[in-house]
Amino acid sequence: MSEESENKDNRKVRTLFLSDIHLGSKAAKADFLLDFLRVYEAETIVLVGDIVDGWRLKRSWHWPQNCNDVVQKLLRKGRKGARIIYIPGNHDAFMREYPGIHFGGIEVEMNMIHQAADGKRYLVLHGDEFDVVVRNAKFIAHLGDWAYDTAIALNVVIAKVRRMLGLPYWSFSAWAKLQVKRAVNFIGEFQNVVAEEARRHNVDGVICGHIHHAIIADIDGVTYINTGDWVESCTAIVEHFDGHMELVRWQNTADVKPILGPLVPIRLVTEEGGSFQAA
Repeated sequence: MSEESENKDNRKVRTLFLSDIHLGSKAAKADFLLDFLRVYEAETIVLVGDIVDGWRLKRSWHWPQNCNDVVQKLLRKGRKGARIIYIPGNHDAFMREYPGIHFGGIEVEMNMIHQAADGKRYLVLHGDEFDVVVRNAKFIAHLGDWAYDTAIALNVVIAKVRRMLGLPYWSFSAWAKLQVKRAVNFIGEFQNVVAEEARRHNVDGVICGHIHHAIIADIDGVTYINTGDWVESCTAIVEHFDGHMELVRWQNTADVKPILGPLVPIRLVTEEGGSFQAA
C-alpha cells in the first residue's frame, strides 16, 4: 500500500495511546495494528508497555515480517514529525535500562505526566508495578503467561468449530482470565490501587495497560483509563484535539479468518465507575 493510499482517509488526533501489543508473540495482531496505524495520524504516540514480548522471545524466537512492519511504521511516523514515547512494561522490561534515551526518535521513559488539550493531567504508566503477582512471585507470573499462551492456542480451535456451527466468536482465553481475576478480585483491586497512585501524584486521571482490560471509568473522582491490548481486544485510547479521551476498538479483531477488506474502528461503550470486558 502506498503512502498516498494510506493517508487518504486518515483520522487526525492529538494523542494515541497503545499498549500490550506483544510483538514476538504468535497471538499478537500485528496486521490489525498496521491497519489501525494507517488510519490514525497523531501528533504524539505513547506506547504504554509490553510492546515487545521479551518473555516469549526468550522461550522461542518468533519475529515475522509484520512485527518488523509495525516497528518501521512507528519509526516512519516519528520521522514525519510525530513524538513517540515508549514506557516499558514487564514483558519488555529490558527497555527500563535506558530511561531518557532516544532510539531512532523514540523516547524511553519510566512513566510520564500527560497534559491533555483541555488542561487535565494524566499519569501514564504500564501498571505492572501494582501487580502483586508480577512484583512478588515472578515464577507464578511466568507460569500464568504460559497458561495464557495455551488458552490463546485453544481459541483458534474453538473459533473454527464455532464458525462451522454458525456460532459467533467467543474467546476462551478472555473468559478464563476473567474467571480467575474475579476469584481474587484482581481487576477491581488493580484499578483502585492505580487510581490511588494518580491521587498521590495530584493528577486528574491515569492511563495504563498491563491487565488487558480496556475501559474508561470514574473511580472516586479519578479518571481511570486502560488501553486494553492487541492480542484479543485490539483497543486503543485516542485523545481528540479538545482533550476528549475515546476508547476505540478495531472491528473484526476477534475473527481468526484472513482479512478480506479494510477494517474500520468502532466505539466501545464505557461504563462510569464500573468495569466491563472488552473482548
